[in-house]
Amino acid sequence: MAKTVQLDANGYRKFGIRDKLAYAAGDLGCNMSFALKGTVSIFWTQYMQVSLEAMAILMIIVQVWDAINDPLIGSMVDADKHVYKRNKFLQYIWVGSIGLIVGASVMFLPFPNAPMVLKYVLFVVGYIAWDAFYTIANVPYGSVMSLITTDPAERASLSVFRSVGSMAGNMVPPMILPFLIYDSNNNLKGNVVFWAALIMGGFGFLCFQFMIKNTVVRVETQVQCNEDEGFNFNVFKSFGSFFKNRAAVGATLAPVGQFIGMYGAQYATTAMYQSYFHAAHLSGIMGMISYIPMFLFMPFATKIVMKFGKKESVTVGAIVTLVGYALLLIVPMPPNTTGMLIWAACSALAGVGGGLYSAISWSLMADAMDYGEWKLGVREEGTTYALHSFFRKLAQGIGPSLGLLVAGALGFVEANQGNQTFEVALRMRYQAAAFYLVAGLLQFIGLAIVYNLDKKTMAQMQKDLAERHAAQN
Repeated sequence: MAKTVQLDANGYRKFGIRDKLAYAAGDLGCNMSFALKGTVSIFWTQYMQVSLEAMAILMIIVQVWDAINDPLIGSMVDADKHVYKRNKFLQYIWVGSIGLIVGASVMFLPFPNAPMVLKYVLFVVGYIAWDAFYTIANVPYGSVMSLITTDPAERASLSVFRSVGSMAGNMVPPMILPFLIYDSNNNLKGNVVFWAALIMGGFGFLCFQFMIKNTVVRVETQVQCNEDEGFNFNVFKSFGSFFKNRAAVGATLAPVGQFIGMYGAQYATTAMYQSYFHAAHLSGIMGMISYIPMFLFMPFATKIVMKFGKKESVTVGAIVTLVGYALLLIVPMPPNTTGMLIWAACSALAGVGGGLYSAISWSLMADAMDYGEWKLGVREEGTTYALHSFFRKLAQGIGPSLGLLVAGALGFVEANQGNQTFEVALRMRYQAAAFYLVAGLLQFIGLAIVYNLDKKTMAQMQKDLAERHAAQN
């Protein structure tokens, strides 16, 4: 006998575990594709033999597109008034899930002997297509939560399951891929990367189909898809207001510095595992070890913040992170397994501080919105969030571009792949550590020096705003 489906008062299937698993599958599908981003620079320089300098320029070009991609596509989806059978957002997710397979495949086409100009075109077209379809899937995915349920507790559970899907997508592929895409000489196997992109895109497509099939839209309302709704033709007039909002600037400088340093270290870190530790296949596992303390620490973040305050807590965390990254630079690390474990241990220490910041980083921006209203008399949530996102994404392009240029200046030779000289490999080890240290330093400056909403100031701000709102009503 088939199990009877229980319905709510409006005739929809009751909210339950099926909805949660479906929503988790959506973020897993997104991140199955996004996990390949860390392989882009290595593939195009070492396998496709694009120079580090050219790759740096190409990365800046596509990341500028990435910075404006979300509001443009979000606005396009918002403007679509067509009535779709399966719901507008779910329809766009379906289209995006197919496009991700195509975009990722084009971006990793293994044609190392193609003319250089054609390689440039393939990269730019492939990246723009991949990024556009990623946004077409991801932005509606984030918006559709509000249509699944209006219950705050149920939405919170969807958010938790989204985090689980995201974590699985971000952790599992980076651990498995290095065992598949590097040969015994630590050289990248470009044709395997292409097939990995195709398979991961296909798996992501299946995850999205599971989500679409098992998602019930229970809320009949017009919801805006564009999360950066303030990002319009007048947004640049608000640059002045943004930079007057000290809390917003501090909360933005922290991730911008973090991304410039961490993404700048990414290429050198891969080269370090290839040619210094001679264990490229272990890079994913070593990287995940460094994140374990972060995940273990995050459940305690709320209690810590409630007791000590947000600024105070993240400042201490930033100091711990800075110490961990400083140790990466100054602690001797032999080119063997012992050295890898020392590197992972120092990174894990940095992750302890990073866990607290990761847990409440978006909360800092929410408080910055209140600060803008309190000090400047204006509340520009959409514009401020859009500019915050804009600077973050620019940093994601500046970081890897700087990393590529520095690696080239330090003697890295693309054609040698995992067979760099020991002197060059040693420089990569120090380049990676130096970029991480820069990330920690800029994050500390943003949180400890620029961001100014300590516990006492927060209390005063909330009191003043409450009185102001009461007077207005």
